Amino acid sequence: MNNDYTGLLLDIDQRGIATVTLNRPEIHNAFDAQLIKTLTQVFTRLEQDNTVRVVILAATGKSFSAGADLNWMQAMANYSYAENLADAKALADMLATLNNLNKPTIARVQGAAFGGAVGLIACCDMAIGSKLSKFCLSEVKIGLLPATISPYVIDAIGARAARRYFTTAEVFSARRARRLGLLSEAVTEEELDSTITALTDHILRNSPQAVSAAKQLIFKVQNRVIESELIHLTCEEIAHIRVSNEGQEGLQAFLQKRPASWIKA
Repeated sequence: MNNDYTGLLLDIDQRGIATVTLNRPEIHNAFDAQLIKTLTQVFTRLEQDNTVRVVILAATGKSFSAGADLNWMQAMANYSYAENLADAKALADMLATLNNLNKPTIARVQGAAFGGAVGLIACCDMAIGSKLSKFCLSEVKIGLLPATISPYVIDAIGARAARRYFTTAEVFSARRARRLGLLSEAVTEEELDSTITALTDHILRNSPQAVSAAKQLIFKVQNRVIESELIHLTCEEIAHIRVSNEGQEGLQAFLQKRPASWIKA
């Protein structure tokens, strides 16, 4: 299935791999209010599509994304506080929709990823970047803040690193991004697709229900004190999935030494 949106491409293949591609290469895939709205609509659609197993966020051209579009920034300069608040909420809603998507997400990063683009990458569960990619949290250079992306970027790279890169606006390499945890892997440009294919192949061998539940489990458990309430929650989680249809199918397939029903030839 192929769908063309303004500034965006969506492809869903027969295996259930959805590729969302930023498609404004002439301006380095910078985003504006319309593209943010479209991304929110597409991510919401993929959330509701049970045939989709994995979502890949990619981009055309030399850059992954230069962040905010210049014309959009010029318009924002004349916004009132209320207009700026509404504008920021639209971006925050899009990021939250991507972050909370009920299926695994993989960012495919080539070239530059500046400003809000770093937030998009941080919202994905995994990110594979070219060794030639460059990253920058550039907002303070023009008197702004990486505010709406901050919860996701800090979660990805940690508060200590954020203190540096939020305030220096340094450009840093893919190697550094890998060390910080923003990237899962840094590979050659030629290895980008094969590395992502290897990840998707792993995911497609797993129970769709369990994969989704495993992602949600992380949100439920992280940063909580290990005490009786949390322990009880984890017991409920495993008990629920053991008696589910896919839980039963997976156990039976394992015991009978046969492929589970969700594994396609």
